[in-house]
Amino acid sequence: MTITTRFAPSPTGYLHVGGARTALFSWLYARKHGGKFILRIEDTDLERSTQESVNAILEGMTWLGLDYDAGPFYQTQHFDRYKEVIQQLLDQGDAYYCYCTKDELEQLRTEQMANKEKPRYNGKCRHSGVRQPDKEAVVRFKNPLDGVVTIPDLVKGDIVVANKELDDLIIARTDGTPTYNLTVVVDDMDMQVTHVIRGDDHINNTPRQMNILKALGAELPKYAHLPMILGADGARLSKRHGAVSVMQFRDDGYLPEALLNYLVRLGWSHGDQEIFSIDEMVKYFELDNVNGSASAFNMEKLLWLNHQYIMNSDPAHVARHLSWHIGVLGIDPVDGPELVDIVKAQRERSKTLVEMAAASVYFYKEFDTYDEKAAKKNFTPGSDSVLGQLHSEFEALSEWHAESLHQVVINLAETLGLGLGKVAQPLRVAVSGSGVSPAIDVTLALLGKEKTLARIQRANDYIRSAN
Repeated sequence: MTITTRFAPSPTGYLHVGGARTALFSWLYARKHGGKFILRIEDTDLERSTQESVNAILEGMTWLGLDYDAGPFYQTQHFDRYKEVIQQLLDQGDAYYCYCTKDELEQLRTEQMANKEKPRYNGKCRHSGVRQPDKEAVVRFKNPLDGVVTIPDLVKGDIVVANKELDDLIIARTDGTPTYNLTVVVDDMDMQVTHVIRGDDHINNTPRQMNILKALGAELPKYAHLPMILGADGARLSKRHGAVSVMQFRDDGYLPEALLNYLVRLGWSHGDQEIFSIDEMVKYFELDNVNGSASAFNMEKLLWLNHQYIMNSDPAHVARHLSWHIGVLGIDPVDGPELVDIVKAQRERSKTLVEMAAASVYFYKEFDTYDEKAAKKNFTPGSDSVLGQLHSEFEALSEWHAESLHQVVINLAETLGLGLGKVAQPLRVAVSGSGVSPAIDVTLALLGKEKTLARIQRANDYIRSAN
């Protein structure tokens, strides 16, 4: 038997991090067991589904690197198949036409709530017989009236639901279009899905779907319901807690591996290990180690993890992701140092790629003003003389690399009897516009000789005009 999992989002909005975790766990389980991972777009809600949301899902999956072996499949392309199964259920007596009007159903619901009963369909049309073409009707599944449904959940353990608690759900609307619980069953059956890994908000749907699968004579998949992700306040994670869209994390400067690493630890563990490569996730992942309790999303922990990945990942890999952020700032990186070198220089002090990109603009673009506080502190009377001598020494260099630049700064500080900061800091402000940059020799090497000399001269002119 080939292990087959699926991720089946509805395209009614962005790809939520909760959905991304479901996709990740499904992907990991398939990869762990040499199986198949399917992407299915559940777009039968025609009023709410949009192409923009489909694109957001596909973009999010690509950015995360969660490659799928089949798909994306779209449910709207399978309406004929759903109608065929609905007819099969009607023919074998496991479904029926219901002619109850909305007003009748609302009145029934009102009466049940007044009597403190659970609102549910009362089966009035359960024995309605043949189709009455002059009347508008939905199709309902004829749920068993007695017995229980036992879900041997791989995360939460056995979940037992009495059939009397389940009413006859609608599987086709009045216009003939299928409903969610019917389409999911048919797709899982046809795609031979062996393991359904999804959020525990679907637990109420599972016994209904299992009963439909049994009526169709299909083999039941194994189910694993993942606990929800909460915000720091204990409420379900939503926009008010900050970024929840996968692509918003991209926009905010997170590496996809950092987000995946964080998500895999939301409800799953392997000893005390915190940082996992993708290969390690695949190697160690098992549903047995998924916690059944909800997990809280901690942005500070994710930020820490992102910094670890920025510092320790292959600089070329980080540079590929940094390139997008550099482009957002309107910078063409051909106008300055290689992005790989920027990553090496900036990674220690950058927790996000947004920070790294913003802190690197001066390598590619001229700045209009100096940081006021840094200029006031470091552009003091006499600093123009220091900068002038640095300009002369740098201009005379035949080779422009960090070692020779470092030696010039050290030698001048010793010659003038000044602390290193009295030489390096005015120089740093002169070339970067602020008092913060990578090591001054690295900064100068990345800037190049021409930009360095021009900016020192510009700073000297500024100091002289100010004093």
